[in-house]
Amino acid sequence: MRVGIIGASFAKAAYLPALAHTPGAEVVAIASARKASAQATADSFGVPHAYDDWEAMLREHRLDLVCIATPTVTHAPMALAALESGAHVLCEKPTAMNAGEAKTMLDRAVALGRVHMIDHELRFNPNRKKAKALIESGFIGHVRHAHISNIGPSWSTPDSRAKGDWWSMEDQGGGRLGANGSHQVDLLRWWLGEVGSVVGQPLTMVPQRIDEATGEPWIATADDTTHFTLEMRSGALVTVFMSGVARHSMDNVTQVYGSEGTILLNNTDERLMVAKAGEAFQDMSESDPNAALPGVNKGIWNVSVVSVMREISAAIAEQRQPKEGATFYDGWRNQIVLDAVRTSAAERRWIDIPQ
Repeated sequence: MRVGIIGASFAKAAYLPALAHTPGAEVVAIASARKASAQATADSFGVPHAYDDWEAMLREHRLDLVCIATPTVTHAPMALAALESGAHVLCEKPTAMNAGEAKTMLDRAVALGRVHMIDHELRFNPNRKKAKALIESGFIGHVRHAHISNIGPSWSTPDSRAKGDWWSMEDQGGGRLGANGSHQVDLLRWWLGEVGSVVGQPLTMVPQRIDEATGEPWIATADDTTHFTLEMRSGALVTVFMSGVARHSMDNVTQVYGSEGTILLNNTDERLMVAKAGEAFQDMSESDPNAALPGVNKGIWNVSVVSVMREISAAIAEQRQPKEGATFYDGWRNQIVLDAVRTSAAERRWIDIPQ
């Protein structure tokens, strides 16, 4: 499997270490907006070709798989070009700038018969897979409501982001809603089924910013704080609150409340705590054996990518769509929900999600 990667940062942290443990995978080229970044990453991992022009990379190599880890605004054009070049595609989240772009990506992948995945790696995390199994088995009964919060200080001071940082720019597809909200929506759809209706707000609480290196003022336009409430078609009510502008980290906390029990999961210790009604919480945590692989960086985000790469590799070899993981279909359905949060804020009302 000949692999090309677009985007050097996450490639260095997760993609390349994971591909080193994916049987049959050969990374032949990497492209980045900065040639120096692409070359440094290529040199570190023994990748023979480095580019600052991703289109040239696609022209000059016949690739089986293209992995895209770039600003959101580039996802659709890169994915479509990779599909047309004959490659299967793994794309980072959020899927695209809007549901229309996401649907175009899905439709073209299907029409061309390509394998397609969105890198929602939490679907491969053992604790979250265990939570899904517990929910689906009825262990905690009917899920009545759930709550997810992700609170940290990474964007809390005006000088915490460099000028023009794409994660802070709405026209580049930045913001907490896409960066973290896409993961939460995918996780909730995976656990509880489709979303029926949504209300919420993406907010920019610290728009006035200063470049730490130059002292130059600039304006952030992407959301640094977002909250939304989902009415799931199952009847469950879910609240999600995400902030990057707190002064202390409360990390990522997930709570699922059923008629017969409760599931708690905190990223701080990654312990899956579960209790039936009237009983004490017990630790049902499961470890990921891939965490012990040499060269794989710590953290569930990096470790889980090993299983993502192995699954898409197997799907390509077996000429099938992934049995596990999020496809472009999931990316499109997730994007519909993210778009609805923005519409809800603009119109100050609940937005129904089409079936």
